[in-house]
Amino acid sequence: MSENGPALQRSLSSFDVTNITVGAIVGADIYVASAITASMLGPASLIAWVVAGGLATIIALTLAECARLCPEVGGPYAYTARAFGPFPGFLAGWSMWIAELTALPVFAIAFTNYLGAFVTLSNAEVHLVRLAFLALLTAINVASVRLAGRVNDALTLLKLAPLVALVLGAAIYAVVHGGEVGARLDPFAPFGFERFPEALTLIVWAYMGFELSTVPAGEVANPGKTIPRAMVLGMAIVTAFYLTTNLAVYALVGTDELAASQTPLRDAATVVFGGVGAALMTAGAMVSVSGSNESDMLGASRLSFAMAADGLLPHRLASIHPRFRTPWLALIVQAAIAMALTFVDALPGLISFAVVNLMVSFLLSAFALLRLRRGHPRPRALHRALPYLAIVVCVGLLSALSLQNLAQGVAVLAVGTVVFLASSPRQPLPEVLDTITDRERVLARLARRRMRFLGGAVGMLAGHRTPPRRRAHDRRGA
Repeated sequence: MSENGPALQRSLSSFDVTNITVGAIVGADIYVASAITASMLGPASLIAWVVAGGLATIIALTLAECARLCPEVGGPYAYTARAFGPFPGFLAGWSMWIAELTALPVFAIAFTNYLGAFVTLSNAEVHLVRLAFLALLTAINVASVRLAGRVNDALTLLKLAPLVALVLGAAIYAVVHGGEVGARLDPFAPFGFERFPEALTLIVWAYMGFELSTVPAGEVANPGKTIPRAMVLGMAIVTAFYLTTNLAVYALVGTDELAASQTPLRDAATVVFGGVGAALMTAGAMVSVSGSNESDMLGASRLSFAMAADGLLPHRLASIHPRFRTPWLALIVQAAIAMALTFVDALPGLISFAVVNLMVSFLLSAFALLRLRRGHPRPRALHRALPYLAIVVCVGLLSALSLQNLAQGVAVLAVGTVVFLASSPRQPLPEVLDTITDRERVLARLARRRMRFLGGAVGMLAGHRTPPRRRAHDRRGA
């Protein structure tokens, strides 16, 4: 696995890393998952959002500790490979890649759901739009990483404004129409809590993305203390933001209507702002899912590229376009898989499939942390318990999934084993890794962009600045 290049100035503060954490997580997920559990728990889903935030924080801190002890390219697959060898490492990376791939059709489906509020689409037109959506973003990524980054910048600038407006509007509405709001929230748990574990697994998906917080560790001042502290604060902010947004949705729209809705935030905006607000919320949702899809596409392709260049996937996936200098084949392969998955057309099923693969990857990372700590100073009691807590969380979430989901996870590991045996172990391609920006540099750039957006004017007023750009010779191939 490649090195990260020249040493960087450790200039990132807790404020910076907190912003990276928030920006990496909050995106299109809230537009997708806000009402997906309405038919399971009703307003009691709000409890699941808080619990999911706590569970995600435990996993996030575990990955941060792994990154501190194993600062290598590849995330979970790098940590697991360092601890247990190539094959377990491959399975961690393979599961992560499959999970990231699954997010691509989820956002394509959400895009057409919100687009349907503007224009009426036939079933065939819906699928054509989804395919075109993925094809366009793939073409942008193939053409240029820099172009993809600029598109992501433009989309990121608009993605949270409608959500903030909705929360503020709902607060004012609640003051004026308190009786109506109370009626919508009563009963709080109309269906009981029998399906709470199932709902929890779906909501956890909305918190994924925290792995970006560990990427720029080489640029963080005192990372051993700064990253955990900032990550806890960042996750607390994300949880509060998700909680208030969902509270606004449940306060404005009845449980039965939410359970049948594919555009919950649009429905809530209609109550507060009327047709104009609904249109703006719909546009914001489409912008947000486009930006999230573009970011996930960029990250997923770099993960498969890095694994192929390291000899863990077929070397063909590490092919670099002779003109654009991008991993074009990895992008096309993942786009083809995502396009096929758009025909599943079942958001809960796709999200559950992503979660089972994420938990496998995180579970292997937690076990890897136990091995990586050998030879290092004994951590404090709380940190010492961290990997064990993460193991309990991952196993608990896996046990809450259906037998069908677990069978799918086993099938993914079986297919991965076949792929590994067919393509590995092979010699790595260091010259390829040196030619193109590796995954962690790409993710670090994404993290800096998201931090710029979320830190914004407040950060500048406080005297903070965004992370420094890498030197020109450290950004070649971008």
